[in-house]
Amino acid sequence: MIHRYTMKGMYFILDVNSGAVHLVDEVAYAVSGLLTSDMGAQCPPRIFQSLPQYPRAEVEAAYTELYGLYLNGQLFSKDDYLEVAKYIPAGAPVKALCLHVAHDCNLRCQYCFASTGDFGTGRKTMPFEVAKAAVDFVVRRSGKRKNIEIDFFGGEPLMAFDTVQKTVEYARSLEESAGKHFRFTITTNGLLLDEEKARYINENMDNVVLSLDGRREVNDEMRKTVSGDGSYDLIVPKFRALVEQRDPQLDYYARGTFTSKNLDFASDVMSIAGEGFERLSVEPVTSEPGTGYDLSVSDLPAIFAEYDRLTDLILEKRRQGEKLNFFHFMVDLDQGPCVIKRLRGCGAGYEYVAVTPEGDIYPCHQFVGKEEYRQGSVLDDTLDEGLAREFAAKNIYSRKKCRSCWAKFYCSGGCNAANLNMSGDMDEPYAMGCEMEKKRLECAIYLKAAEQEA
Repeated sequence: MIHRYTMKGMYFILDVNSGAVHLVDEVAYAVSGLLTSDMGAQCPPRIFQSLPQYPRAEVEAAYTELYGLYLNGQLFSKDDYLEVAKYIPAGAPVKALCLHVAHDCNLRCQYCFASTGDFGTGRKTMPFEVAKAAVDFVVRRSGKRKNIEIDFFGGEPLMAFDTVQKTVEYARSLEESAGKHFRFTITTNGLLLDEEKARYINENMDNVVLSLDGRREVNDEMRKTVSGDGSYDLIVPKFRALVEQRDPQLDYYARGTFTSKNLDFASDVMSIAGEGFERLSVEPVTSEPGTGYDLSVSDLPAIFAEYDRLTDLILEKRRQGEKLNFFHFMVDLDQGPCVIKRLRGCGAGYEYVAVTPEGDIYPCHQFVGKEEYRQGSVLDDTLDEGLAREFAAKNIYSRKKCRSCWAKFYCSGGCNAANLNMSGDMDEPYAMGCEMEKKRLECAIYLKAAEQEA
């Protein structure tokens, strides 16, 4: 299987199964559209006949070049991963926790999937005893794996800052005796940030996600305080101070959401960058139709055009020597993730689980509150192995529509929760999300090629 596309005067051929990406000239691109997966050494007469606009010698040279790629396993390569998928282990150790230390929030974001922070279960914070049990749970369940990830999440996790601190301290106290190493991430809306909390985050969190939607007017329309005021002017100075004091070797992301109300979201990306945040992401909202800010298929042309504009803006910034890393345009074309991750994605429900303030276990934060997906509790060390196996078995081959998609090894079948919420079935890809993902991938590949051509 191959995928061909042109973008801004460049011609690309992607060999799906090998992962090879070829930047070719116009003639080779035209020839590639007439190829079949059973190439022979000689250029078929039908190709010459179909391309009378090009000199015969150029068509023949292009075919020879493409045939060489074919012989090297970089064009129409076989899908060897189908057999691999049959033997993916289902009993993988749990290696990551999303700790919902706060089912409460001091913002009232319009698009919040968590029912303004409480996930529909009432406002509460996680007692340290529950967090401690969760750490013990992941240590027991992680097997021989040394590295363990813990994400502090909400709601707004700084509303349970004491629990965060005690959890980090407790996990660190176990590292030597348990033979583990913990990495911590926290996601915050910034309202409660002060010098003490910012210093603690920079000293203890390997990654921090800063929620900011972009321009002041965009952010303040969607991300309001409990009193109904905008949050931009309250949080941006705090975010900026945190990042300025942060070790450059440590990760952070300023993360936003775009809706149908700001389809010119490239301007929001540039606005966030202009505030001093060079690592960022602005992602499409997923919401039920009729909310007033939901995205629809009719928005796709505008969204695609905006990704094109964003590509140009980022390329211009980089050529001027400015660092700007947009999460969805960061694609590793040299190595990429391991085979298993390419086949089945994030690991939610078996390697990665979410824990509520009561200690209940769910596949990830987007499943919290869906009782049919409750997997157990850290308080009694239970985990529904059947449900874990169900999630572990989901991959690009269990989703029929993914099998023939050129982007399958990049997106790994998409998000289980998004598929369920938007399509009603975890094995039915969220079609609009798929189209946006493919467009982002094309932009990312073009961006890398354009930088190398400069």
